[in-house]
Amino acid sequence: MGILFGKVRGGLAISTVLVGTLLAASTGVVGASVVAMGVISLPVMLKYGYSKHLATGTICAAGTLGQIIPPSIVLIILGDVFQLPVGDLFRMAVGPGFALVGCYIVYIAVISLVDKKVAPAIVVREEDKKGSVARAMQAILPPLVLIVLVLGSIFAGIATPTESAAIGALGSMLLAALYRKLSWRIVIDSSLQTVLITSMVFAILIGATAFSMVFVYTGADLIVEQFMTGLPGEKWGFIILSMTAIGLLGFFIDFIEITYIVVPVLLPISQVIGIDPMWFAILIAMNLQTSFLTPPFGFSLFYLKGVCPPEVRTVDIYKGVVPFIILQVLVLLSVVVFPDLYGFTL
Repeated sequence: MGILFGKVRGGLAISTVLVGTLLAASTGVVGASVVAMGVISLPVMLKYGYSKHLATGTICAAGTLGQIIPPSIVLIILGDVFQLPVGDLFRMAVGPGFALVGCYIVYIAVISLVDKKVAPAIVVREEDKKGSVARAMQAILPPLVLIVLVLGSIFAGIATPTESAAIGALGSMLLAALYRKLSWRIVIDSSLQTVLITSMVFAILIGATAFSMVFVYTGADLIVEQFMTGLPGEKWGFIILSMTAIGLLGFFIDFIEITYIVVPVLLPISQVIGIDPMWFAILIAMNLQTSFLTPPFGFSLFYLKGVCPPEVRTVDIYKGVVPFIILQVLVLLSVVVFPDLYGFTL
C-alpha cells in the first residue's frame, strides 16, 4: 500500500490509516494494532523524511480505531452493561468509525500540502511499480474476506457475536497457516493472552459489582441522580457533564474500569431522562477511544513508545497525537449535535 499511495504527499501516513482500519476490523485490539504498525510503518515513514509528530500521531490514532470500529471490545462490554444487542451496537458504530477514518485522511492530506516537509512524497522505482496493485490486493484480500465473514455474519443475523468470534479465530489460524506463520508457540501465546485479558475483565467486574452494591446501599445513587436530573438543559446538561467526566477519567483510568464502575452509575439516570441507550452507548465508546490517546497515561502512547527507535522521544508522541485528539472530539460532537447523520432516531 505504501507503493500505491507513497508517491502522493502524506501517502505513507494515509496507507497507515487504511491498514489501521483493516486491523481494527479484524482484531478489535488496540495494543496489537499500534505495535504492529509501530514496528512496520514507523521506520519506513522516518526513513523517507516524515515528521516524527505526524508519523507517531498517525500510528497511535489509527491503532485506536479498534475501539469504535467493529468488532470492538469496548462495544462488546458496553453491550453487556447496557443490555443491548452487540450486533446493533456494531451496526451503529460503523458510521462514526469511518467518519474518523475520513477525518484522519483529510487532515493528513491537508497538512502534507500546507507543509511539504512534514510528509514528502517518495520516489517509487520502476521495478517496484510492476505488479504493485496485484501485490497490494494479495495482502489486503485475505484479511478483508475474514472481516466480511465475521462482521457480515453478525449484520445479516446469521450468527451471534460469540459464534462469529469462533469463525474469526478459525479464519485467523487458517490465514496464519496460509502465510506459513502458524506454530504451537503462536497458539500458546495467543491462548495465554486471551486468558490474561479475560481474567483481568472478570477481576474488575467483581470489584465493580462490590462497589455498586455499596454505592446503592448507602443511597449515593439517589444523590447522584437528583444532582444529574437537576442540571440546566436536562438531557443536554447530563450529556455534557457525563461526557466531560468520562473524558477526564480517561486520562488516568482504563476503559474497562470506567465501563464497569462509572457507566452503571450513569445508565439509570440516562433512562430516567429518556436518552436513547444506543446513542448514549456509542457516545461513551467514542469518548473511551479518545482516552487511549490522551497523555499522560494513554495506552496507545506507551504501546508505541515501547517499539519506537531511540530518536523518537515521548514528547514527540505527545505532540503528534494532539491534532488527532481534536479530530476525535469534533467527530464526537458531530454525533451529539447531528445524530440523524449517523442513523440515530432520537
